[in-house]
Amino acid sequence: MNVYVVAMRSESPESKMAETDYMIGSAKDSLTRQHIALYLFDYYKQSPLMGEEEIAIHIYDSWIKSGKVAMRSEFDEMDAQLFADFNRSSLLGMQAPAIELYGVCGSKTAIPQKGKSALIWFYDVNCGKCKLEAELFPKVLEKNVILPINFYAVYTGQSKKEWRAFRRTFKVSDRKIKLVHLWDPEIESNYLKLYGVISTPKLYMVEGGGIIIGRRLELENLPEMFKLDNIISHSNSL
Repeated sequence: MNVYVVAMRSESPESKMAETDYMIGSAKDSLTRQHIALYLFDYYKQSPLMGEEEIAIHIYDSWIKSGKVAMRSEFDEMDAQLFADFNRSSLLGMQAPAIELYGVCGSKTAIPQKGKSALIWFYDVNCGKCKLEAELFPKVLEKNVILPINFYAVYTGQSKKEWRAFRRTFKVSDRKIKLVHLWDPEIESNYLKLYGVISTPKLYMVEGGGIIIGRRLELENLPEMFKLDNIISHSNSL
């Protein structure tokens, strides 16, 4: 099946959903159907191709949640539900969820801002990978950014002292980049679920029209993301 799903990578999400439904539905017994469905669910859940999480959520909704396919255990069923619920609101091509977070002075800021591209970075000061990204971010951004962009650095922790210390050292000098430090210690905005922040770091890119064009991003993806954002912006201005 791995060869089959790899061969479908160039197909549209709709075609992939139709093909997975056909493969699962064509199984003549419940065990074979379960094997096919869970293999495909696991594959698309962890796919290296950005955006294919949508296929896993489709499989969950159509086959697992409906009871047509049983999970291996109650734990696996809970894990599948968590994955679907924490990813379905922030898929590629969707309108980015509008949330209100608290700024440095305590006032609320609504993000993303309409009409301006944005990076949304969810981090924690005690996360090793977050610390590494924080060191590399300024150079990567300043070297590759093309259009003016809002960079929302969202602290997911609850320590005001640690957040303040991080802000003192995390700076971006390029004037095209507006760095906005935010947090929501009581999680009033429900950002964890809306943006699938089960772990950190999490990085999204949103184009000026508010559509998510990048999710689960790594820093090395940003040059191509900025180019794509520039193309979209130019097309929208015609």
